[in-house]
Amino acid sequence: MNQEKPTSCCCVLDASTYVGFWILKKLLTRGYSVRAAIRKNGESILEEKIRNMQATEERLVVYDVDVLDYQSILVSLNNCNAVFCCLDNPEGYDEMEVDLEVRGAINVVEACARTESIDKIVFSSSLTAAIWTDNIGTQKDVDEKSWSDLDFCLRKKLWHALAKTQSEKAAWALAMDRMVNMVSVNPGLIVGPSVTQHNPRPTMSFLKGAAQMYENGVLAYVDVEFVADVHIRVFEDTSACGRYFCFNQIVNTEEEALKLVEILSPLIPMPPRYEKEMQGSEVYEERLRNNKLNKLVEAGSAC
Repeated sequence: MNQEKPTSCCCVLDASTYVGFWILKKLLTRGYSVRAAIRKNGESILEEKIRNMQATEERLVVYDVDVLDYQSILVSLNNCNAVFCCLDNPEGYDEMEVDLEVRGAINVVEACARTESIDKIVFSSSLTAAIWTDNIGTQKDVDEKSWSDLDFCLRKKLWHALAKTQSEKAAWALAMDRMVNMVSVNPGLIVGPSVTQHNPRPTMSFLKGAAQMYENGVLAYVDVEFVADVHIRVFEDTSACGRYFCFNQIVNTEEEALKLVEILSPLIPMPPRYEKEMQGSEVYEERLRNNKLNKLVEAGSAC
């Protein structure tokens, strides 16, 4: 693996998102200096934790940013070598938020293009940017070449999927046009410590259409610490490129579905008929593939 040494400074924007917070923690543990860029409507509990960390962590500096204010982004990126772009909306997703996230993604990439010190953007997207199409039930493999169909997402009001698909596509288009080195990570449903407290609305937004995802073998989840490690891995590995699907478990049996419900309790209540005994034995075909990430983790990377 071609791995870069820790750079002088990384920016995590928005650091108060669930994933952003864990990336920040992992970067500090690995010896990086970190700019924590926090939006005004960030997750308040995590924001408070970050500001408290700043008081005792000399390698952490907090910036207030508005992703629709290009200049505020530029200030937070000054002298940084990498940006971890995490734009999850803590309030969840609706039609208006789709446009705001796309505009924010464009502003972040453009700001990176205008900041000479930036070597790489790691763009945090989602599996929902790849799994939603009319023919999802007939696709054999859903991998990094797959994209969600925008018209399908709009018709079904899958706002999380629409926001993630449009924002990632816009980021890729601009990054290629401006010759910015970018890698994206597409996690499954993110779980982990206090996820129901710190990330409830994005979790529920991801799960819209969960029954169809489950039946089509594309419902998957992943631990937030692994997600954070993968973001840093694709940054540090100079050969990493393109998109990376990131998940630990595909949910394709009733047993796995109930396990996920338990993980997300009390956000999702356990169906009463399953509290004493599980029923059903159908196994749905797994369609998701993350071979590319597996190769990166094991031995290097493949484009």
